[in-house]
Amino acid sequence: MRTIIITALLSGFSFSLLAQDVLIRNATVYTMLAEQPQQNTDLLLRNGQVQAIGSALEASADATIIDAAGRPVTPGLFAGISQLGIVEVSAEEATADAALSSNGMYPEFDITLAYNPLSAVIGVNRAEGLTWTLLGANSAGGEQAGSAAGMGGLIAGQGAVVSLDGKLKPVAATAPRALFVALGSNASTLTGNSRAAQYMMLQRAIGETQISARELANNQTLLTREGRAVLMRYIDGGLWVIQVDRAVDILQLLALAKKYDLDIIVHGGAEAWRVAKQLATANVPVILDSLENLPNSFDQLGARMDNAAILQQAGVRIAFSVAGMGTHNARKVRQLAGNAVAHGLSRQQALLALTRNPALMLGVANRHGAIAEQRPATLVLWSGDPLEVTSYAEQVWIDGQPVQQPSRQQLLLQRYLPQDPNRARQFID
Repeated sequence: MRTIIITALLSGFSFSLLAQDVLIRNATVYTMLAEQPQQNTDLLLRNGQVQAIGSALEASADATIIDAAGRPVTPGLFAGISQLGIVEVSAEEATADAALSSNGMYPEFDITLAYNPLSAVIGVNRAEGLTWTLLGANSAGGEQAGSAAGMGGLIAGQGAVVSLDGKLKPVAATAPRALFVALGSNASTLTGNSRAAQYMMLQRAIGETQISARELANNQTLLTREGRAVLMRYIDGGLWVIQVDRAVDILQLLALAKKYDLDIIVHGGAEAWRVAKQLATANVPVILDSLENLPNSFDQLGARMDNAAILQQAGVRIAFSVAGMGTHNARKVRQLAGNAVAHGLSRQQALLALTRNPALMLGVANRHGAIAEQRPATLVLWSGDPLEVTSYAEQVWIDGQPVQQPSRQQLLLQRYLPQDPNRARQFID
């Protein structure tokens, strides 16, 4: 058998582990299905799955053996709600496909049709241990947003859960999907500069799915025929991700969700701690940025660093996402988790918020968020504590395959770090 000891030198570059079996020995395994990690544990990966978890496991003669030397292994991390593969350069409109700049509501707008799995932004974040994300649509009100003609647009469109495996293929039609809605002061220009109008517009849109075509023909409608069909599916059981921060707006949202029996997730929730009991009672989870403690808007005046801890203690399921769909900085979710621990959240709950919690929220717990036998082997071997910023991902596996695609930074390092001092950097192969 061959033994490979992963070192800091190797971790910065891609390398090939081509044996059918991969045996990780002597790891500290965070299955996220148990309250404590399993010390001195082996993991056997075979055919894309975790074949076995235990001690003194045996592998095939040609297996690749990795000595973890006690280092942590976790499930691949959730990148939060992002636009990885949808936005390449934020300042360059030609590479940004996350929003429909047109007046009105278009729930049929599906950003996954523009998803590019070969995006350089994905490689940068995947190298940091992020293996899956929820693609999120942005709201845009068009040129006349804020005027009577430009009202609408708070229903941003649809996104989906995707694996960051870099495989050149379209997002499957069966991928778990969500409908994105923006509420609060940041979206008020989309509804005539009134947040009160947002609830009116949403209820009008929902109402359009419940009346006959003849009645619709005699009224000015908010939705297209296709949009009504899509919205009806989400009313009948689809997932709504609603960006909202202010506590009183969250209460209005909970009332709306109860009235129409909507399955919702609060995204943002800067003041969610104020209504933690109501969120827990309604069984509504929150995806938040635990570094949001300054009032970037009037909706966030009550933001505080222990938001995550208060929510979790009240019984609210939480997950982390960089504010504003922080696509280029999605990898900073570990910092969010570490910061939450510094302000009262337990380490186990912080790791759950990076792994199993979002998988349960989004209905993909059979594929993401946990390490278990006969489940996809999507794992990360860390150099140290995953919640410490000085730790890094030594190796990432997605569906049992070691990540081969290097990030743009790694390619630049290889090209311009001179190996021969007598040759100019631009001539390095």
